[in-house]
Amino acid sequence: MTSAGAGWSDERLARWIGNLLRVGVGTAAAVVLLGGVLYLARHGGEMPSYRVFHGEPSQLRSVGGILRSAPQLGGRGIIQLGLLLLIATPIARVAFAVLGFAMERDRTYVLVSLIVLATLLFSLAGGPR
Repeated sequence: MTSAGAGWSDERLARWIGNLLRVGVGTAAAVVLLGGVLYLARHGGEMPSYRVFHGEPSQLRSVGGILRSAPQLGGRGIIQLGLLLLIATPIARVAFAVLGFAMERDRTYVLVSLIVLATLLFSLAGGPR
């Protein structure tokens, strides 16, 4: 991928993508850890009831609900935000691939990558309802 862009090369794009993946996973892990600490600080002493399964609250089952919940510094909301960041990391990687293929002017791979990106975003948004 010797480039059309300002100094972009295969190696430079690969470094950017590698750094994106490292930072994305590290940030997601730190956010989940913070959420876990907050959750345990508030609920660590509670005795769990294993007789009835209680899933995630309904507000934490959508991206919008998670984004509204996380700033309130609730442990569950922050943990879910960290998981969203973890999911967003490979999605960002596919977006970078689209840019790389576009700079290379490889229309076939741009199209295929855009289809993959659209599929990922569609499934993240909840798919067909």
